[in-house]
Amino acid sequence: MRTLLFLLRKEFKQIFRDKALLPMILVAPLVQLLVLPLAADYEVKNINISIVDHDHSTYSQRLVSKITASGYFQLADYSSSFNEAFEQIEKDKSDLILEIPQGFEKDLVREGEQKLFIAVNAINGVKAGLGGAYLNQIISAFNSDIRLQWTQPQKFNAMPQIEVTSSNWFNPLMNYNFFMVPGILVILVTMIASYMCALNIVKEKEIGTIEQINVTPIKKYQFILGKLIPFWVIGMFVFTVGLFGISQLVYGIVPVGNVLLLYSFLAVYMIALLGLGLLISTFAETQQQAMTVAYFFIMIFMLMSGLVTSLDGIPQWAYVIAKINPVTYFIEVVRMIMLKGSGFSDIKYHFVIMIGFAVLLNGLAIWNYRKTS
Repeated sequence: MRTLLFLLRKEFKQIFRDKALLPMILVAPLVQLLVLPLAADYEVKNINISIVDHDHSTYSQRLVSKITASGYFQLADYSSSFNEAFEQIEKDKSDLILEIPQGFEKDLVREGEQKLFIAVNAINGVKAGLGGAYLNQIISAFNSDIRLQWTQPQKFNAMPQIEVTSSNWFNPLMNYNFFMVPGILVILVTMIASYMCALNIVKEKEIGTIEQINVTPIKKYQFILGKLIPFWVIGMFVFTVGLFGISQLVYGIVPVGNVLLLYSFLAVYMIALLGLGLLISTFAETQQQAMTVAYFFIMIFMLMSGLVTSLDGIPQWAYVIAKINPVTYFIEVVRMIMLKGSGFSDIKYHFVIMIGFAVLLNGLAIWNYRKTS
């Protein structure tokens, strides 16, 4: 124990002495947590729309006013022909075209129906899909308003109706930050655990001190614990500041569930990811190699963990990869505890899986470290 304490003192001094490493570990993740949720938002606004109005009637003007007043669209061009509007799309100044045919009001009043033409620039698939959906909803609402004006309300309605009332559980206001902030917090802790741990151990190889340590009476488990415990403590500290500082004070996300249960899972998760960092360090000989390998895993962790998109819609082969990704389980647990208030019985399966990851990754790292040393 005394030897381990000396190693821990040495590691903490080495970390706090490095003026470049300390801001990367403590400051950068918190700044990212503060900024990234503001950009990672699927609610697309300021969609540029070109309108081609061949009718110039009262109804067409009301429709244009309803679209521009929605807060989602900006009128980029009011053209007289479709070709002029299409040039705006080619110049990337417009995202959608709405063409109102001649006789729009007359046919709508006389025949009770009329067709509109919508063209969407689908280079940006997300913006195109959401923009088209927003525009269809606005046109549907405009259509309902007109039908309500034409239809005389009846005191009694003989026809049966089914009324549907929806409620949003766990995120009543549909605030996208409530979904993104816990996931981004997990990714930042993951980078500290795997990325920084791998670089710290490889640095010992580059400066040649690893050979000196190997010939000392220090046992290998003491050396490994001396490397892992400091980053475990730092990861817990960063998670705490992100959870109670930025997440709660800035975004107003108060954990609904048991915080001690969340930290219990975090403790096991940190051990698993530190084992991954240690495993990377046993293969890499330079910090550049460690950065490349760690970056490869971080990209997979981010894109195939359910951070942004649901795992239910991905192909089966990708779903299998996601299920062998430890970040997937922690993102689920953080969202379940913070937003739903889930208890231990709800996440016990995740606990078993994460303990398995911790044993497997650390076991492989220790075995490979013994083999190469």
